[in-house]
Amino acid sequence: MPVAPRSAAMSAAVAAALAAGLIAASSGSASAAEVKIHDIQGATRTSPLAGQQVSNVPGIVTGVRTYGSKGFWFQDPEGDGNPATSEGIFVFTSSAPTVAVGDAITVSGLVTEYVPGGLNSGNQSLTQISKPTVTVVSKGNPVPAPVTVTARSVPSAYAPEGDPAAGGSINALPLNPARYALDYYESLEGTNVRVNTSRVVGATDAHAELWVTVKPHENDNRRGGAVYGSYASQNTGRIQIQSLVPLAQQPFPKANVGDLLTGATEGPLDFNQYGGYTLTARTLGTVVDRGLKREATRPQRSGELAVATYNVENLDPTDPQEKFDALAAAVVNNLASPDVVALEEIQDDNGAKNDGTVSAAATLKKFTDAIVAAGGPAYEWRSVDPENNKDGGEPGGNIRQVFLFNPERVSFTDRAAGDATTATGVVRERGKAALTRSPGRIDPANAAWENSRKPLAGEFRFRGRPVIVVANHFGSKGGDEALTSHHQPPVRSSEAKRLQQAQAVNAFVKQVLAAQKNADVLVLGDINDFEFSATTKALTAGGALYPAVKSLPRSERYSYVFQGNSQVLDQILTSPSIRHFDYDSVHINAEFADQNSDHDPQVIRFRP
Repeated sequence: MPVAPRSAAMSAAVAAALAAGLIAASSGSASAAEVKIHDIQGATRTSPLAGQQVSNVPGIVTGVRTYGSKGFWFQDPEGDGNPATSEGIFVFTSSAPTVAVGDAITVSGLVTEYVPGGLNSGNQSLTQISKPTVTVVSKGNPVPAPVTVTARSVPSAYAPEGDPAAGGSINALPLNPARYALDYYESLEGTNVRVNTSRVVGATDAHAELWVTVKPHENDNRRGGAVYGSYASQNTGRIQIQSLVPLAQQPFPKANVGDLLTGATEGPLDFNQYGGYTLTARTLGTVVDRGLKREATRPQRSGELAVATYNVENLDPTDPQEKFDALAAAVVNNLASPDVVALEEIQDDNGAKNDGTVSAAATLKKFTDAIVAAGGPAYEWRSVDPENNKDGGEPGGNIRQVFLFNPERVSFTDRAAGDATTATGVVRERGKAALTRSPGRIDPANAAWENSRKPLAGEFRFRGRPVIVVANHFGSKGGDEALTSHHQPPVRSSEAKRLQQAQAVNAFVKQVLAAQKNADVLVLGDINDFEFSATTKALTAGGALYPAVKSLPRSERYSYVFQGNSQVLDQILTSPSIRHFDYDSVHINAEFADQNSDHDPQVIRFRP
């Protein structure tokens, strides 16, 4: 890849390294005296010299990492004129490296392809030099000029289709950086790159990283995010930012979605397990706060039933009171005290302590007391305790769904409360659909729910009209390949289980509608899948349900931010009788560095 002309000092350093002689490790075009970094990187995702020794490879150190995967990047300041080949590479040292930025060096070592997350992760590999021997030729050299990543330089197409003969892999395909975004980033692997002032699309997280976009108008929304609205809307301008400066020396800036990372952010382009292509910054821009505010939904009117879903992220009594207070304040002030709240991830009374405890009464008392203290109603609750360690989540935590309801506004119809293994059913009673057990679990023996949260069904009554609510927490996306996978499209292995779960819930709703065609049914919770997914299509099959989030403009459809993509995971779906409703995705967590949960709650208001 063409780069800025090198200095005279570096020319002398490279000449000295070449005079020392290099070892050819391939029968390719490079001779024994010509192997450089671009020869190691090659024009595909994997090195033509992988598994072979190279000697005295010259370059300038562009970045040093003293934490995590320790090592350094170095770069040849002369390009080969091929835009598909990177001029930079990572050297894995295992211990803290002794080189410094600006050192002219030669490196000998083993060319390897490291797969972050392991071979079964589906991740692309990082070409690197391992077991290095490093010689410092001179110090204080200028760093090769950065390649500036811009809206114009990143293609709009995300990735080529994988080769069917190679199991859908793109590893062996020649890079086409002018056509595909993933190829463009791969052609810069290890290269010194820069982004100028860019908008934050993924808030600072606990691991001291954030996401920006170099494409300000790519699927943007009014709050500053980049919306993931289809499997073909990967948002090619996203790039993760980390800092090479130790946090003790320079704390990582706190940024929310919509903030700006101003000035130049510059450093080597890495590839890691948690986000793929990552700018590891030697020089980090300055965060400018754009004042993003947490939303508050309107209160329900007297004739409206307000129902919400909220994943409270492993809430248990061992959490600090501040977490209970913050979540409670959100229910009161941001959600306007809904009549019914379906909670996900309520843990048992001692959290992750794995001693057989399954009751969550203490958790719920502490939470409902906090809601009262925040000025909210005295909610009552209903749930079904799970079997110990049978519903997934944190071992010993026994997460489950719970209904909170305001008895001043809505009543709960208790019917032979179910247990963890007994299914609720549907009967017709006085012309209306009724549950045989309320609260009760839907089809808990179904293999779809193995090591997963079983749906909780409950029957409510509002102004004399029954409403059946089903609270869900479908299987997670754990195990799915990243968008940056070498398989294109990526393999979504977790989808199979959610598909089965959706089919089970859809079948139950159809039983309710068979008993009462105009029954009011809400299916809600952490569905862990998108509004355009096969999971959602299975839930809605046969017209049984409608995903209410689709009533929002496309740019407003999200409840979670993952790797800079604002996306839907939490949903409320309505039966056909609920024709007129007001839906709100209340953005109070996912876009912020300071979070009470990583999910945004959802609220629906309608007149039964």
